[in-house]
Amino acid sequence: MKIAITGATGFVGSRLVERLQAEGHSVVVLTRSADHGRKVFPDIAFPQVEIVDYTPQSSGPWQGVLSGCDGVVNLAGAPISERWTDEHKQAMIESRKIGTEKLVEALAQADPRPTVWVNASAIGYYGTSETATFDETSPPIEDDFLSQVCQAWEGAAQGAKDYGARLVILRFGIVLGMGGAVAKMLTPFRMFAGGPIGSGRQWFSWIHRDDVVSLIIRALTDPSLEGVYNATSPNPVRMGEFCKILGKVLNRPSWLPVPDFVLEAILGDGAQVVLEGQQVLPKRTESIGFEYQYVQVKDALVEIINA
Repeated sequence: MKIAITGATGFVGSRLVERLQAEGHSVVVLTRSADHGRKVFPDIAFPQVEIVDYTPQSSGPWQGVLSGCDGVVNLAGAPISERWTDEHKQAMIESRKIGTEKLVEALAQADPRPTVWVNASAIGYYGTSETATFDETSPPIEDDFLSQVCQAWEGAAQGAKDYGARLVILRFGIVLGMGGAVAKMLTPFRMFAGGPIGSGRQWFSWIHRDDVVSLIIRALTDPSLEGVYNATSPNPVRMGEFCKILGKVLNRPSWLPVPDFVLEAILGDGAQVVLEGQQVLPKRTESIGFEYQYVQVKDALVEIINA
């Protein structure tokens, strides 16, 4: 297949490009900086990767690259783990909503058109709760900013169906890998100052990066998949348990509570997702027989730390 990807130089996208090339697919990387894209994916190591400069919130010649592609993976959006100023909150929504609308506009112009569209979203769609359990049938929460971001993103992606694309939306949990949130959370533990974050009772719905990538590839290649799937492990854990396991894997103490303000300093206002949490179950994902490589958080952390 030939797959166009936005957000390809990021934490999940870069691993996805590696896997797709290894499996014999060709990739079109849509990036705001072609120079940066070539540094991440040098020609010698990535001969099946084409780098295309694009302006995600503006129409332009870049839109022609979707012609002849078999699929689209849309991962791009302004980062959540920064201070949520009014300006950045606007960027979080518009980068996803307008960026996706412009990508759909490119789909409309393509000839031939891609037949499958995989769009990222997040479990922030469901809001946070210490007691409720959410799955793919759970409704969004209207008065929550992250839920509003997810709803706007998913709503824009619906336009892909108007042009014949099979649409798959993956709501990501907290993605674990050597990078992202976990890399930042390792700092206090390695300084012998790790422990429960926040109350420790909040739910931590996670997934290993390799499982996210496998699910994206499954969505691209399996024509029976359509609609929403939670990209989370079937075994969410309480934050206190997660930190206890992380401490054991690192051979570090995990008794010293990490104050909220420390996590907020590390993750910005995106710390809300970690501090408040939600228990999200991937019922539809399990129903399709998706085989997780990492079902238990300890196995995932051992792989990450020892990689």
